[in-house]
Amino acid sequence: MNRPVAEPQTEITVRGIALGVAITLIFTAAQVYLGLKLGLTFATSIPAAVISMALLRAFKDSTIQENNIVQTIASAAGTLASVIFVLPGLLIIGWWSDVPFWITFAACAIGGTLGVMYTIPLRRALVTGSTLPYPEGVAAAEVLKVGSGSREGVREGQAGLAAVVTGSVVSALFAAAVGAKLLAAEVAGFLKIGPSATGLGASSSLALIGAGHLMGITVGIAMAVGLVIAWGIAVPVISATMDLPGASAADLAGAAWSPHVRFIGAGAIGAAALWTLGKLAVPVWTGLVASLEAARARKAGTDVLPRVEQDIPIMIVGIVSVALLVPAGWLLAHFLSGSAIESLMLPLVGSAVVYLVIGGLFAAAVCGYMAGLIGSSNSPVSGVAILSVLGAALVIGLIGRGMTGEAADTALIAFALFVTAILLAVAVVANDNLQDLKTGQLVDATPWKQQVALVIGVIAGSIVVPPVLDLLNQAFGFAGAPNVHAVTEQPLPAPQATLISTLAKGVIGGGLDWRLLGIGALVGLGLVMADIVLRRSSNEKYGLPPLGVGLAIYLPSAVTVPVIIGAVAGWFYVRWVSRDKTGEPAKRLAVLVMSGFIVGESLFNVALSALIVGLDDGEPLAFGWAPPESVQMILSVVLAIAIVGWLYRWARQAAYKVDD
Repeated sequence: MNRPVAEPQTEITVRGIALGVAITLIFTAAQVYLGLKLGLTFATSIPAAVISMALLRAFKDSTIQENNIVQTIASAAGTLASVIFVLPGLLIIGWWSDVPFWITFAACAIGGTLGVMYTIPLRRALVTGSTLPYPEGVAAAEVLKVGSGSREGVREGQAGLAAVVTGSVVSALFAAAVGAKLLAAEVAGFLKIGPSATGLGASSSLALIGAGHLMGITVGIAMAVGLVIAWGIAVPVISATMDLPGASAADLAGAAWSPHVRFIGAGAIGAAALWTLGKLAVPVWTGLVASLEAARARKAGTDVLPRVEQDIPIMIVGIVSVALLVPAGWLLAHFLSGSAIESLMLPLVGSAVVYLVIGGLFAAAVCGYMAGLIGSSNSPVSGVAILSVLGAALVIGLIGRGMTGEAADTALIAFALFVTAILLAVAVVANDNLQDLKTGQLVDATPWKQQVALVIGVIAGSIVVPPVLDLLNQAFGFAGAPNVHAVTEQPLPAPQATLISTLAKGVIGGGLDWRLLGIGALVGLGLVMADIVLRRSSNEKYGLPPLGVGLAIYLPSAVTVPVIIGAVAGWFYVRWVSRDKTGEPAKRLAVLVMSGFIVGESLFNVALSALIVGLDDGEPLAFGWAPPESVQMILSVVLAIAIVGWLYRWARQAAYKVDD
């Protein structure tokens, strides 16, 4: 039976592609610096959508779908920049003295394009037929709807635009006050109980509070459970066994969490990820079968898919995926050429290609699920990188176990890092792609056009990463790198790359504590069982997403706590306004306010990173005088509570005015 075809919409345009690529180039450069300086990146979809709407508003024929394509292209900036969690490791271990352009570009482009291809069969399983919240995808769609005036009712559209703008301005000003040292960047407290220590920290981030509101109470509770496991049980127990005389409570708790508890979290994420992949097997297979059936029906002319269900044909996806393995194999062989392990090129390259196929599919499915559960910004791609480098190092170390000498060990470690970098490119693009497809679903976009747009963004981002990474290497260098020839004497810490390279060394050279990862895996299995029991006993009404719990064990409490606060605050707000006749518009306006929180802080971070690079100053907004740290913490807490409470109240009152 023929199904109706959605009306055609203007989506891919030359001006849209040009604007998307331009935003990608700028955002990627900023993200590379921030990732190396701070060890994190942020999603760029929403700020890109805001910029797109502001610039394309001058064209009368611009559409919401065209703006969606721009943000889809630009979203590659927040994804591919994450490869800097691995690539500087090649400089840190002394394999590279500078960053070669073509090898780095090819690794990013091949991995990123594979990430797009691998997630196409997952769209029906994880987006169309899923109840995952996709907080940032929904937020981006709300921003696009408000900016394009597609919300029903002129007054709600005006109120929604005011909500986004107000949330954005307030969030940006709050972040600026943090940057100026008027407010504390983190509110934290630690204490000693006998020989043990623990504590909690909370980042002064309205964006994280907004993300918690968008995630919902189920994920918030799961993360709270993870917080209790990490800081209420694991940190006190492990810190009590450590011999650090004279250490402060904060130092003792940090020494327990960073090298120990975090690996327990990585093991929990790994076990939960395997379970998640197992649960996805049936829906993913169903999606693949549906894609093949749709392709046959179109070819036979017996069926026409609605425009909003048209992916890149599955045959093309398969051909492109297989074809990309050829340049991937050549790239890996070229990387080994002339090294101390060149004689093992054939088994190493062959095993690496197989690992990219199997590990890439696994990473794409798990990262896509995590993006749907907690959002792209909060998805623990560094945790995926940890698991990826462990797997790569195990395989490569097994093949090269007969090789001896420092040169052979360094070459094996470098190859493991390079394979991990390609696999991470697959994972981070998959992490973003499904979030974008959720946005597209909500704004009536065409999936295959978005998928093409993301490939364009991947190529654009791949062009930027190598020169910016090399520039920063030349200017600053990286902590621990033996070949530092930087202009300054303040190397960038590159915390994630340092951790990943340490893991690769530990697996191949020996000395890695597998006990912690094993404990984490057992914790993850226990969480899986708890989730199953809870869902069955409540008829699927309640659950405890194990990935959410594992994430909270792995991430620092400074990130987790504000997300939990946002989820709880959002739950109370929804209960509060549900009693009103204007409850639904009040809920939508609150979503837009929280989306504004993410927009404002993200745009501010982009501007701040440009200022940091331009002035060569890590704290360009800091005054000569700042309040005492304790005063900054109090001001941060009081002001954050006041802002969130005020804007919730404003959203409720605005809903009343819309209904008048």
